[in-house]
Amino acid sequence: MQIEEIFDNLPELKTNRLILRKMTLYDAQDMYEYASDPEVTKYVIWDYHKSIDDSISFLKSIIKKYENMEVSGWGIEYKNNNKLIGTCGYVLWVPTHSLAEIAYALSRKYWGRGLMTEAVKEVIKFGFEKMNLNRIYARCMVESVGSYKVLDKAGMKFEGVLREQMFIKGAFRDMKIYSILKKEYYK
Repeated sequence: MQIEEIFDNLPELKTNRLILRKMTLYDAQDMYEYASDPEVTKYVIWDYHKSIDDSISFLKSIIKKYENMEVSGWGIEYKNNNKLIGTCGYVLWVPTHSLAEIAYALSRKYWGRGLMTEAVKEVIKFGFEKMNLNRIYARCMVESVGSYKVLDKAGMKFEGVLREQMFIKGAFRDMKIYSILKKEYYK
């Protein structure tokens, strides 16, 4: 399986409450609304968006990835209001080893409803059923309790702490790592 085979035309995925779809420049205002919130970006590697131009630049970089058939994520649209409320998807895929990493972000207005778990489960399903992955993993800062609760509820297993693994926002950060294997998914 080649990256281009999957990301040539990233398919839309649907869950009970969400549509995972390609992002467009029309999503800039919705993205800015959540990405400008320092609480949303507190435990991610990127800084909060200081202006709508930051959201537009990010969206342009994602659109370019779509055009170049590179690994890229989905926008999370909430069906109740057709609003972009976050992102979820693959940030790394190594086909020769059948492994990939997922990452995500969600508007604080939608925390605590199980929406991110719903999105992550759908992305995991896509990874095993369409990308032929054997291992899917995710990392989160040890302080990000909400994030590792999502990973646990999505069926991923805690593997350990990667000590001072990443330099984020001026400091070396310990990262928790979670994973799920194909055989665990199909159990």
